[in-house]
Amino acid sequence: MPASLPAKARYRDFCRIAPDVPVFAQAWYLDACAAGGHWDVVLAHEQDRVVAALPYFYKQKGPFRYVTMPPFVKMLGPYLLPGYRGVLKKEHLLLEELLKQLPEFAAFKQNFYPTFTNWLPFYWNKYRQTTYYTYRLSGLQELARVEAGINRNIRRNIQKAQQLVRVVHNRSPEEFYKLNKMSFDRQSLPMPYSWVQFEQHDAALAANGARQMFFAVDAQDRIHSAAYLIWDKQAAYYHLSGDDPALRDSGAGILLIWEAIRYASEVLGLDCFDFEGSMLPAVERIRVQFGAVQTPYFFVWKYNSRAFELLEKLKP
Repeated sequence: MPASLPAKARYRDFCRIAPDVPVFAQAWYLDACAAGGHWDVVLAHEQDRVVAALPYFYKQKGPFRYVTMPPFVKMLGPYLLPGYRGVLKKEHLLLEELLKQLPEFAAFKQNFYPTFTNWLPFYWNKYRQTTYYTYRLSGLQELARVEAGINRNIRRNIQKAQQLVRVVHNRSPEEFYKLNKMSFDRQSLPMPYSWVQFEQHDAALAANGARQMFFAVDAQDRIHSAAYLIWDKQAAYYHLSGDDPALRDSGAGILLIWEAIRYASEVLGLDCFDFEGSMLPAVERIRVQFGAVQTPYFFVWKYNSRAFELLEKLKP
């Protein structure tokens, strides 16, 4: 991989050969999620070979350029090739090399992968950290054991929903977006992404064979709930979902979670199912009732501009 190539071009080549770059960090995924900003990457080499990378997304607000999380990207952060993980001295050197290359920003904010646990070089460089939680089911290849670990109330909801709806995959992205938006509308929350952004995101995932949609449909062809699953070589992610508020009592949303878990196990052959958070009490309870394990991940941040920090604190 010639060092004369721009970093993004080298990173695209690196993603094609690295064994386990998460879906959120794939170059094609970042391309599709960069509306409203830009993404770039810094790289660490060993003998002209890329061995570590730190992709990042940045936006501009007035005179301030800052790193943040783009839409649809739950986790990002440093990635090291497998042979460079687990030896602290080696990790520290590579992470220091990545940090030295970052351009100057007013602020840096990223959620790291739950599998990345060494943020110490960031601490040494005056970054700060807050612990968040996702919820993960492992051992999906023993699906009967996973099913046995589900709370009985959840199992009853699944059985009830199975009597009322059938699960299909062949509905449109437009129909999914409509259901997804209904959930935000019900909570009087603004939709965090436009149809155009979602369409671009969906098209990239479909083109790369990394998504499946699930719809719970009744005998009158009404869609009760919809779910959106994405994956990489390590895990499937319960990425997005939505419900028709008038039909929520059917329990179809719970059924779709189970169908997504089954799909990850039986069709994709994966061993891990990640719920992508959340920190909300009502959502957390459902994750735990499915038997998912609370798994920490790091939110790592730093302000380099006091003026930008004050501006952030003043925004509504």
